[in-house]
Amino acid sequence: MKSKNLSENILKSVKSRGFKYIELPSVIETNHIVQRSGESFRKFIFSFKDQKGNELCLRPDLTIASCLRYLENRIKGKEKIFYSGQAYRKSQNRKDSIIRNQVGFEIIGSKDEKNDDKEIIKTALQSLKNFNYKSGTITIGNVEIFNLLISKMDIPKRWKLRLLRHFWRESYFNDLLKRLETNSDVDPTIVEVDKKRYQKMTKEDQTKIIANRSIKEILVRFNKKIKDPRRASKGKNLSKIIKEFLKIKCPMNKAAYELNKFFKKYKINLVVDQKYFPINKNKISKLNVVFSTAFGRQLEYYTGLVFKIEIKSKSKTINCCNGGRFDKLIYDLGSKKQTPAVGAAFNII
Repeated sequence: MKSKNLSENILKSVKSRGFKYIELPSVIETNHIVQRSGESFRKFIFSFKDQKGNELCLRPDLTIASCLRYLENRIKGKEKIFYSGQAYRKSQNRKDSIIRNQVGFEIIGSKDEKNDDKEIIKTALQSLKNFNYKSGTITIGNVEIFNLLISKMDIPKRWKLRLLRHFWRESYFNDLLKRLETNSDVDPTIVEVDKKRYQKMTKEDQTKIIANRSIKEILVRFNKKIKDPRRASKGKNLSKIIKEFLKIKCPMNKAAYELNKFFKKYKINLVVDQKYFPINKNKISKLNVVFSTAFGRQLEYYTGLVFKIEIKSKSKTINCCNGGRFDKLIYDLGSKKQTPAVGAAFNII
């Protein structure tokens, strides 16, 4: 099926489920993208300056453009919306197209999160009927479970923040685990010297100011610092637990069982019910349904459910749909409060 006809058929499928069509701007402020993805992402965007000197760019992502619309129009309450258009992104692979045609659909501002997650996946599966394919896989993940695991582990606060913040940067995250194993960023000699200073400062006037901080503030900060997992054996064990968690991959109906078995093994105070997941079947039509704890590290803004649909057509495997929950994105773009949001997008080739 030609891409134009495919796009039109997907739009009809999405509309039939009660989503309202909206138009999105093609140009957005560059800082909205850089703030979310970091300065290193600049090499992937097409940016320019307007006559007032403001830096703008062609939208590399339709989800951010949609959330900006919700924020800037001061929309309140629930919206079921869908849109179509092109995203523009440079690639390090010259064979990749810089233009991506997409059809996206989202539910924003609704507190019925579990049913909304199911609705997004149902809409994706209904739209998938417009594709001609032999077989495929839908992979389900959930970033929230990883966040809960880290919150329950006996790790210093600053290490928890590091691991949570960089979960989506897989290579750097793995480097963090190595540092956690070896404590290579900690010099034991300096630690002992600091401990002696700490003991001496506890006997001084706590209101005394040193380098713009009171001694009391310095001691509180240092007290947190010396609670790092300094023994190599402890660091290795923590890293081992995290690595083992990220290896969990199973048929969808075994997800809760495998997770709870893991939590019990390491005495982590967590329990997951199978009803927590939007799908509990191992097979839907021609799709195998798989759960993976490591899945969901493609975009920083995902906060809960994540999924992708890959289909096999002739001899090719195509990643045709990606989606997930992004409850913090509108807040990060400037809202005064978090706004629940979940959505997905089809890539039209």
